[in-house]
Amino acid sequence: MRVRDAGERRAGVARRLLTAAAAASVVVLVAGCGMFGRGQDGGHDGGPPHGGMGSRSAPAGAGLPQSDEPADLDPADLSTEIDNEYWPMEPGTQWVYRETDEEGQELRVVVTVTSETKEVADGSTARVVRDTVTRRGEVVEDTFDWYAQDPDGTIWYLGEDTAEFEGGKVTTTEGSFEAGLDGALAGVIMPGDPAVGMAYRQEFYRGEAEDNGAVLSLDEQAEVPAGHYDHALLTKDTITIEPDVLEYKLYAPGVGPVLTLGVSGGGGREELVEVGTVPAEVARAAGTTPLGERYE
Repeated sequence: MRVRDAGERRAGVARRLLTAAAAASVVVLVAGCGMFGRGQDGGHDGGPPHGGMGSRSAPAGAGLPQSDEPADLDPADLSTEIDNEYWPMEPGTQWVYRETDEEGQELRVVVTVTSETKEVADGSTARVVRDTVTRRGEVVEDTFDWYAQDPDGTIWYLGEDTAEFEGGKVTTTEGSFEAGLDGALAGVIMPGDPAVGMAYRQEFYRGEAEDNGAVLSLDEQAEVPAGHYDHALLTKDTITIEPDVLEYKLYAPGVGPVLTLGVSGGGGREELVEVGTVPAEVARAAGTTPLGERYE
């Protein structure tokens, strides 16, 4: 998950093209978990942050950038210290996810907040987050994602350096972009004070990366191997240049992304298996080891 997110890969990337059978099982799971309804008590968190967020709503956009609109964003205001409640990125934090590919094979996705930063072309300084996908121990996709947070707590996505691999060789770097280069623009991954109805672009690089997000709910629940999470934020993620693609993502307070459900344009499930902290040397290596090479 891009963390996915994610942040977010285009649905054309191999690991996002999942089986229709998996999609059907996801729809059943969604109904069973009571998504799109109010979450039940129990699990990890005692209540939604800021109090009463489950009922708060806002007009679509709420000042956040859409499509190729300029963003009111001063690079000098951005920080690499990211503590947004729905996706805190303390250096050394590592999330491990389980995903299923288009052949029904299991993928392992490891997302590590590195101790490294990146000077982005638009003048911003970003936190480097490593997202590595393996199948049976072999790297099939590897990415450096670049994030920063503004004074309001909004997490901005400033670009990615991504590559897919086969047999240890790069097969494509499609989807890579950097805010400030060739018309690419920063986007929002998580608003600082999210409210139902907010919609925003997540990234914009014309014809290559045009992802969008919208907040649907602030009081959902998710059951994944890592545990049961209440008061989760639910987003609807779409891709302008691939209109048949639709994903729902759940972010748990104090944890980050816990579950991604693909319901159109592929479908599938990416679920959090565990979250923890890696040693400082691993956090450094994650940000400096070349894509495709193991850093742990």
